[in-house]
Amino acid sequence: MQPCELTASDAAALIRDRELSVEELTRSCLARIASRDAVVKAWLFLDPDLAIKRARELDKRAAADWPMGALHGLGFGVKDVIDTADMPTTHNSPIYEGSQPGRDAACVGIVRASGALILGKTDTVEFAAGGRKALSTNPFNPQHTPGGSSSGSGAAVGDFQVPLGFGTQTGGSHIRPASFNNIYGLKPSWSLVSREGARMSSATLDTVGWYGRCVADLRLVAECFRLPGLGGPKRSVKGLRIGVCRSPVWHYIEPAGVAALEAAAQRLEGAGAIVEELVLPPAFDGMAAARDLIAAYEGAGAFLPEYLSSPHIIPPDIRARVEARAGFDAGKLRAAYTLADQCRATFDALFGPKLDAVLTPASPGDAPEGLHTTGDAIFNGIWTLLQVPCLGIPCIRSARGLPVGIQLVGPRFADAALIEIAEACAPVIDAEPDWARKTLFA
Repeated sequence: MQPCELTASDAAALIRDRELSVEELTRSCLARIASRDAVVKAWLFLDPDLAIKRARELDKRAAADWPMGALHGLGFGVKDVIDTADMPTTHNSPIYEGSQPGRDAACVGIVRASGALILGKTDTVEFAAGGRKALSTNPFNPQHTPGGSSSGSGAAVGDFQVPLGFGTQTGGSHIRPASFNNIYGLKPSWSLVSREGARMSSATLDTVGWYGRCVADLRLVAECFRLPGLGGPKRSVKGLRIGVCRSPVWHYIEPAGVAALEAAAQRLEGAGAIVEELVLPPAFDGMAAARDLIAAYEGAGAFLPEYLSSPHIIPPDIRARVEARAGFDAGKLRAAYTLADQCRATFDALFGPKLDAVLTPASPGDAPEGLHTTGDAIFNGIWTLLQVPCLGIPCIRSARGLPVGIQLVGPRFADAALIEIAEACAPVIDAEPDWARKTLFA
């Protein structure tokens, strides 16, 4: 096994025990990128010399017995809508070509302070909102999308180019790429992780999350963010109460999405979980439309600066969003925000003695063909508007040989409990955790 194939948690243990150097891990990741970047195209900025320099510095600190952070030496890919002090943040937009803010976003500062090595900036849909798509391709078939808008981060972690990566989610931009790239992803509860220094299009929806290759990787990063409640007793699948939620948008599901949800439910039930259908109350039928309205309205204000300063190069779909703001109906907006508030309280109240977690699709199916699309966020938007934690887990391969994942969902601010539940459930749901490595390195 090459070092780049290691999970972040396994690599961290080897580095801590002096069985693997940071430079060895970094060189392995860079070699993987060099061999695959022409196809996968995950990166917008990468400086191999700088990465090696940083790796050697981290190895010197370890050799001098300096305290090592939990992420010491682990490579991190940063979605290029998140600021980095020493690398450009372009938002995949010609408006910001070469722009370097000179300051780390809060999330980058936290992982850097925990010892992470920021390997580079990953490709993204323009502003993580519209306009240009990323050039990134799906590691399992370059004719298919890796999802988006966190396209490059999902592809880079899925292709073993970097062990960890940051994404963001406004609709389904983080969890859907996890499904398409056969990786694990955590979208925390809204506001639990600071969004300072990350480009925002919706104050109500935008959330910073991270990718890894197992739940232990997600936990490792969560501990650095001091997510409350971590470190509780380990959970067992047996006796867990799992609600299978097809959600009000079930009519958008595809055969591969059905197969993944059914496989996950059957595997959990076979392992002793109490699996029952969860039908959301009728009020939730309006949540998908409410999310779209809120995202459009808040995005119109968020992109007004670019609309005014760069009208000749702002993407047409974002320009149209800004111009549509004058026509928004105030009554409909108030109703959308009110519905979201009511449904959040209703959803949180479902959990307790009769429900531990919700099992629901992470995407309609497998990754669509073509790079003109990043797939449909329809099975993510409701949960994003509910502002609840979502954790993506790989599940099956589709008839086309592409990964399809599912997601576990919990109530707001129960992120630690959801991680504990996922650690118990993932070995059951992700029945073939090594198949991706065998496929990609064959």
